[in-house]
Amino acid sequence: MTVVREAHEAHGATFEAVAGRAVPAEYGRAARTHRAVRNAVGVTEHAFDVLVVSGDDRREFVDDTVTNRVPTEDGEGAYALLLDPQGRIRVDCYVFATGDSLLLFLPFGEGGAVAEEWNERTFVQDVDVELATDDFGTFGVHGPKATEKVASVLHHASPPEERLTFVRGEMEAGVTVVRDDDLAGEEGYLVVCGAEGASDVFETLLVRGLNAVPFGRRTWETLTLEAGTPLFETELRDRIPNVVGLRNAVDFEKGCFVGQEVVSKVENRGEPSSRLVGLTCETLPDAGATVTEDGEEVGEVTRAAESPTLEEPLALAFVDYDVGGDAGDGALAVETDGGDASANLADLPFVDGGERSARLPTYE
Repeated sequence: MTVVREAHEAHGATFEAVAGRAVPAEYGRAARTHRAVRNAVGVTEHAFDVLVVSGDDRREFVDDTVTNRVPTEDGEGAYALLLDPQGRIRVDCYVFATGDSLLLFLPFGEGGAVAEEWNERTFVQDVDVELATDDFGTFGVHGPKATEKVASVLHHASPPEERLTFVRGEMEAGVTVVRDDDLAGEEGYLVVCGAEGASDVFETLLVRGLNAVPFGRRTWETLTLEAGTPLFETELRDRIPNVVGLRNAVDFEKGCFVGQEVVSKVENRGEPSSRLVGLTCETLPDAGATVTEDGEEVGEVTRAAESPTLEEPLALAFVDYDVGGDAGDGALAVETDGGDASANLADLPFVDGGERSARLPTYE
């Protein structure tokens, strides 16, 4: 994934594999790095596959396929899902409109199959789909001083204010700066550049203007956990959007998309069978650990970590919808290596940062 491996190594990064390619995992002193991002600003390289969709019918084609309305004006973006015929999340994506194309950012490793499938489906439509991951570098700037950081190094433009809008400017190389959807619970931006200029942009983001700390995938996971943000690999894949409470990604009034009938039926029934909740735990559980209520299995942990901010174990879990309600107010526990450990439902987000994640689960 990384287009600036040598730069990451120079700052002390260690790596892990994602979809068969190396990504920065951490830079040492993980708790200290986490707090530096939470209190000021940090920079990371995000793992995205990039699709470039061109042709006169590009917007109609993509709009008929994804769950949210595709933007029409240059500089606009949207967050959307691709569903399978059973209404489950196949992949999530950001869709950005430029003057002559749509740019889609998908989880790394997912773009190739989507590009191949879409090119086979275009038929008589004027649409071309290109997998262009290797042409781009994509960096995240996150923290309560993210706007100040971006403003200190962005030339010929000002940081965009509205979520999922973008501007073009320069940071030692040409860049596109997107105001993101605050998944870490703080101000956030995506800085997109050509791969050839990525090293210069990464160094600019770290050391020019307001200084920033580099951070990797593991810190991103703890930041988003504290913010109550569901991620693709752990909470979204193969789930129905209503179960995740992912209301910002679906427009039920737009035209047909794959899986719409299933998702609409779940919506119209009032409440899904399960929901995503936060847990504070006596002992740290593993992902996949069973959640029980009064000894009866009621759910499963998706992600857990020691919170550097709160200094206690936190977890996200899918549990039966009525757990913690009037009909389910019994004692909760999670399975751990040392036996069952007590747990308590917690309001999301666990940590109130400067912003609220746009993906914070919402149930009506």
